[in-house]
This record gives sequence, structure tokens and C-alpha cells, in this order.
Amino acid sequence: MARPARLCGLWALLLCAGGGGGGSDGALPAETQPPVTNLSVSVENLCTVIWTWDPPEGASPNCTLWYFSHFDNKQDKKIAPQTHRSKEVPLNERICLQVGSQCSTSESDNPSILVEKCTPPPEGDPESAVTELQCVWHNLSYMKCTWLPGRNASPDTNYTLYYWHSSLGKILQCEDIYREDQHIGCSFALTNLKDSNFEQHSVQIMVKDNAGKIRPSFNIVPLTSHVKPDPPHIKRLFFQNGNLYVQWKNPQNFYSRCLSYQVEVNNSQTETNDIFYVEEAKCQNSEFEGNLEGTICFMVPSVLPDTLNTVRIRVRTNKFCYEDDKLWSNWSQAMSIGENTDPTFYISMLLATPVIVAGAIIILLLYLKRLKIIIFPPIPDPGKIFKEMFGDQNDDTLHWKKYDIYEKQTREETDSVVLIENLKRASQ
Repeated sequence: MARPARLCGLWALLLCAGGGGGGSDGALPAETQPPVTNLSVSVENLCTVIWTWDPPEGASPNCTLWYFSHFDNKQDKKIAPQTHRSKEVPLNERICLQVGSQCSTSESDNPSILVEKCTPPPEGDPESAVTELQCVWHNLSYMKCTWLPGRNASPDTNYTLYYWHSSLGKILQCEDIYREDQHIGCSFALTNLKDSNFEQHSVQIMVKDNAGKIRPSFNIVPLTSHVKPDPPHIKRLFFQNGNLYVQWKNPQNFYSRCLSYQVEVNNSQTETNDIFYVEEAKCQNSEFEGNLEGTICFMVPSVLPDTLNTVRIRVRTNKFCYEDDKLWSNWSQAMSIGENTDPTFYISMLLATPVIVAGAIIILLLYLKRLKIIIFPPIPDPGKIFKEMFGDQNDDTLHWKKYDIYEKQTREETDSVVLIENLKRASQ
């Protein structure tokens, strides 16, 4: 009995030792490190915010320090060995960064106590800051920014726009300030980046007044978005095998693979606008062999060649090269092909027809009246005739009858006098 009891106790001891050994071989909780020190924030250019800090004091010598950081609401988390972090961000509100130290790259590791540092909020009345600050990069040649005055801004405020990008050595001021109705805008050249790798670049914008009466407004414009090409140029239209072929030249500074197209065909007979969305403009036709680079072709099927067809084209950037594909260019100048029936004849006939019909009706009515008189002459009224001959005369008739009798008597008396005088002369 003593031997089995001794064996059981030894077995229990071995089990306890094994459990303890297993625990020592497992992952132990990581040691929490002290917090970082001397966390500070600064602003470079217009919207580049830089946070810097020093390593924690009293960190474990066996710990390879990594730094865990994130912005407000735990956005944009990052674990890196560097003791600094930067970000381009519009400074229209306060931006805060929290930083902690840890001994591994695992996000699940327990970092030190997080230290926070924020940018100072912009100075001034928020209602005085400009609103709807938007910028568009036109044809990769110039950038146009527009905005509306703030609610509490004075109407005579003199606005100034500053801009910066990585190809500039310093912050520049936009000189071309203009007004369009309620909007205020400014344009500046932006061509230095079109041949470089601009996918990683952006333009920092700030609008303020020199008197300091309004709150500054900031914006960051990525160069892969807000790009508006110029309209294309139509080179040629022709018919072949019942199809309409359209040839145009792309706007400068753009590759064909980076653009999408919209072709509008207006037919004069059907009076309809057919719109074709074109992602890849190609057509197999010998007519286009030897054309210059940058010239694009598209075939519009089943077009009536005996009518006038008017074509317009516009383009936009696609997501193969850019992040934004919502800004269409303006429509190109229209080009027409086919025969157009002169509408002047139809308009003249439309206006002359009522006049002709009205004249014909009047003439017909007059002709019918005379024809009726000829065919059906009026029957004389015997009573009226006898009344005129033997009936009562009116005063005018009596007057003229008396006048005739008086004139006859006078003539007879004159003849008698003349006859008597002649007889006297003869007797003498």
C-alpha cells in the first residue's frame, strides 16, 4: 500500500511540473513599455502636418521599440520604428494624433499609454470662412479654383489664394483673381507635373484675406482626380458600307488609354440624338492608315447617308489612369455630313398656303355671285314699273317737270319776240 501511494504522489508531482513547464514554454504577456516623450506637432508648407517624439525613458533593453499611432476615432492606424509621422490634411479643424510604444509589430500587442498632440484650431469666425472651395485641373495645364464668400464675411473682402505642390520650392500666390456672379475664383499654371509621376502628388490650397478678418480655408487636391480635359477636335467624317466613321484628335497631354469618349449623332430626318459611350475607340479601316498618333476612330453603325448627320464628341478621364471619372469636357465643335433638304421651301409653302386658300375662296365667292346673276337674272317687278310711269311723283320729279315747262315757255316767248322784230324790219 505504501508503494502505490508513493507512485501516485510522484506521478502527481510530474504532472504539476509538466504543466508548469508548458506554461513557461508558452507566450508570456508582453511587457508594457513607458510612453513616448516630447511629442510635438508642426505645420510645413500649407497643409503638411508633422508629429515628432522621443523614445520612452526607461524602456526595456531587450525590447526593439515600435511605435503605434492613429488619428481621431482610431483612423489610419500605423506601426513603424520611426519617431515621426506626417500627413497632408486640410487644417479647417483640429487634427489630433495619439502615439504609444511597444515591443512588436503586432497590433494586438499592448502598447504603452497613448500620448496625444493636436494641431491648433484655425483662428477666426467659422462663419467668415469661404465655402464650396473647389479646384479643377484643366487639361493638365492650369488649375482653376472657385469659392463662395462666408456668411459673415464683408462684401468688400479682398481674397488671396496660396498654393503649393512638391515641384515648387516655396508657397506661391495666385494673381488672377476674378468674380463670376456670386462665385470668386483664381487660376494658376500647373504644368510641371504632367510628365512626372504625379500619382503621389497633390496641390495644397489656402484662401484667406490679407487683413486677417476671415478664417482661412484649406483644401488638398489630389492630382489623380478633378481633372477636366479640353474638348477633342473632329478631323473627318465619311460613310462606308452603311456605317458612319468618325475620326478625331484627342486633347493634348493625355494618352488615349486614359480617356473615355461620348459620341453624339443628330439625324435631321429622325430628329433624334443618338449617344454612344466609347471606352476603347478603334476601327479597322484602310482609310485611317498612316494617320498621326493621337488620332482616334469610331464607327457608328446603321446611319442614313441621305440625310444630314451632325456629330459632336466629348471626353473624360477614366479609372485606368485617374481616380475621378465624373468631369466631362465641353462638347467639341460640331461637324456635319450628308444632304440636308432646304427647309426654306417648306416654310414658304407653309406660310403661303393659308393666303392662297383664302384668296381662292374670295374669288370663288365673287365669281359664284356674278355667275348666279348671269344664270338666274332678276325678274322685273311690273308693279314697280307702272308705279314709276304713272304713279305719284315725288317732289324732285315735280321740280324738274316745272323747270322743263318754264324753260319751254321762255323759249317760245323769245322766238315770238324775234319773229315780231324781223317782221318790223321787213315792213320798213
